[in-house]
Amino acid sequence: MLSDLLAQVADLAVLVFAVTSMLSVGFTYSARQILLPLRDVWALLRALLANFVLVPLLVLGILRLWPIDRPLAAGLLLVALAAGAPFLVKLTAVAQSEVPLSATLLVLLLPVTVLYAPVVVPRVLPEAEVSFGALAVPLLLSMLLPLAGALLVNSRWPGRARQWGPVARRVSTVTLVVLVVATTLANIPTIIDLFTDGAIVPPLLMIVGAFVIGYLLGGRDRDAREVLGLGTAQRNISAATVMATQGFDDNGTLVMVIVTSLASFALLFPLAGMLRKRGTKATARSGAGTTNVRGVG
Repeated sequence: MLSDLLAQVADLAVLVFAVTSMLSVGFTYSARQILLPLRDVWALLRALLANFVLVPLLVLGILRLWPIDRPLAAGLLLVALAAGAPFLVKLTAVAQSEVPLSATLLVLLLPVTVLYAPVVVPRVLPEAEVSFGALAVPLLLSMLLPLAGALLVNSRWPGRARQWGPVARRVSTVTLVVLVVATTLANIPTIIDLFTDGAIVPPLLMIVGAFVIGYLLGGRDRDAREVLGLGTAQRNISAATVMATQGFDDNGTLVMVIVTSLASFALLFPLAGMLRKRGTKATARSGAGTTNVRGVG
């Protein structure tokens, strides 16, 4: 009974977090800031390659080296095939990287996931049935529509946007904490079982490997590397959850999706903090170097 209540709380927290995260981006940044990077065709192609080709291939390779039960493997593959998570905005903020660029990446990855997953999932997992509408509607309503609405408010009433942006950020932070706690408490027995069976290893390898893939394909700019690394490692758990509940009868598939989301929280937020510290140190060194040069001059 308690686990069901916690699961419902987590589901509501996912929705509120997704909406408020996208609202905070739209209230804070202009449409031009978010859409301008989409003109870089090569950067777009690298992002698509990382998220929709290399990460799924990585997971197929991991599952060959570390076989797990079929329902669990199906859950991990669903996660690998779904990109564009709203958590990227918060991760990027923690890393003190370019938040508008993370929104750009979401604007790119979300529609592609909606078109890509219903076509590819049945080919990779023949037992699955994924409805285009069931996947597209939640992503549209919870992510893209709030972003578009907030951008409209920002362009028409910038004063209101400046007032509402901090509120949306605070709400998204609180709901993120609620989501992590509720999801963890609701799935403690399952998490213990996956650790005991060693089935937790493939998700951990996927997260680390996906970050490396995105980081290496991010180009020369440090912020772009960090955003693509974090954006490739943080998969779209909402989309994967929709596919797991719609297309699979075995509960193990959904469980693997949930456990992978918890593993992402556990790995990526500390990693984002490490990136922030490294960036702060690099800035301090750069400032010190500039001071020394001026002093010598």
